[in-house]
Amino acid sequence: MRSDQIAPKGKLEKFAIRRLRRAELPSDTVKLARFLIGKVVVHELPEGRLSGRIVETEAYPPGDPAGHHFLGPTPRIRSMYLSPGHAYIFFNYGTHFMLDVVSEPAGIAAAILIRGLEPLEGIELMERQRHTDKLLDLTRGPGRLASAFQIDRRHDGLDLCGHGSLWLGDAVRPAAAVGKSVRIGITRAVGKLLRFYERGSPFVSGPKRLLMPFANDKKSPTAGA
Repeated sequence: MRSDQIAPKGKLEKFAIRRLRRAELPSDTVKLARFLIGKVVVHELPEGRLSGRIVETEAYPPGDPAGHHFLGPTPRIRSMYLSPGHAYIFFNYGTHFMLDVVSEPAGIAAAILIRGLEPLEGIELMERQRHTDKLLDLTRGPGRLASAFQIDRRHDGLDLCGHGSLWLGDAVRPAAAVGKSVRIGITRAVGKLLRFYERGSPFVSGPKRLLMPFANDKKSPTAGA
């Protein structure tokens, strides 16, 4: 969706979103990172439902030097060792939370960072939480989206394929072509093409220069790509 295709708030439709089942998730971190493009994050709150299409992810597979799990288990990353589809929430640089989806069989640490969402439902609630009425500033970037969706440490370890208030949903419309690039803001394994994004979406974060070299990629990646 281009910026000139964004629907006004008053015209946004309501969505019937089906919860994803764990059995539907690819059993490989990199494949799951691509699979999640176009899927939906939903947070049901007392004041209303928030939802957003996933338009950008980053994969952190087993043994990744850029991952929190590279040096082995610690209490802080305990949830990364849960089964696929659980939430791993971390507090980045003491400023904002980030939402990750655990991606490997239980006992193997790996996760996918959700970097960007296209807001669908609950936009006015997101605006109040983010203190802005600029649609593109609500959920573009992992810190912003966690803030807009009121995600914090309380949600660490939750089953996103279960029946809780924070969950993953199936796509409400087909994803556009998916591109890939290097990941953002890391200092190790910087050349790996483990960031996936929906081409043309204005809700994708990061420098524009990262989006162009691999914009024509439409194939599913393999592990370690």
